[in-house]
Amino acid sequence: MSEVAQQLSRVQTAVITGAGGGVGFALVSQLTQLGVQVWALVHNERDIPRFADFPTVTVLVQDLTDTQTLATQTARAFEQASITRLDLLVHAAAVAPVGAASQAHAQVWRTTLDTNVIAPAVLTSSLIGLLREAHGSVVFINSGAGERAVAQHAVYAASKHALRGYANTLRLEESQYGVRVSTVYPGQIATPMLAGIDGELGVQFDPQQCIQPQTVAKAIVTIAQASDDVHITNVDLRPRQELTAAFNV
Repeated sequence: MSEVAQQLSRVQTAVITGAGGGVGFALVSQLTQLGVQVWALVHNERDIPRFADFPTVTVLVQDLTDTQTLATQTARAFEQASITRLDLLVHAAAVAPVGAASQAHAQVWRTTLDTNVIAPAVLTSSLIGLLREAHGSVVFINSGAGERAVAQHAVYAASKHALRGYANTLRLEESQYGVRVSTVYPGQIATPMLAGIDGELGVQFDPQQCIQPQTVAKAIVTIAQASDDVHITNVDLRPRQELTAAFNV
């Protein structure tokens, strides 16, 4: 067994939201190569075939804005699999609407907050007992927009600021139970989501200048496998050379 595999041996179970996206899929791929049993939450059934070669993955199709079903479906899946502990919960799902703050409609606010804030909070609450049992880790994928203002992204930035406040509070409350809570703040990642954002803003998308999804996934694995004496809390990941695009997160 390799040194990396030995380090990962204590992570046996994981739940990943946004598993059909760039970072989520890269993380699922890395974990399953090491034998971790993964529950991959995706938004569309068309994502299911992508996981066909991953024998340790259970795919759950879930609308994250349906928070009541989200909690019950995930808990039921764990019960059916007789899982009594959860080592890693990663919130990678997100939506990023583009537009001026003054033009954001109520439905855009609701969908964004449901997906980016309320769903992570509800899912975490439903699985907190399993995380406590394992002394597991919760990792939130935030954004540079969760640390600063970003023009044309008022709704997205507001949701990421809210997620930051929730994660920091959760960390304070759950440390007494041995649960570690970490937030990753990536800059521009070479994903279809960023390509779409740049397209709406009229900005050239160059994936070679961006952080690769696999790199973010590796950072998450490192956080989850930190030694017992440390709690990695907030991690900034920036492109090797800072970009000057309009969406400068």
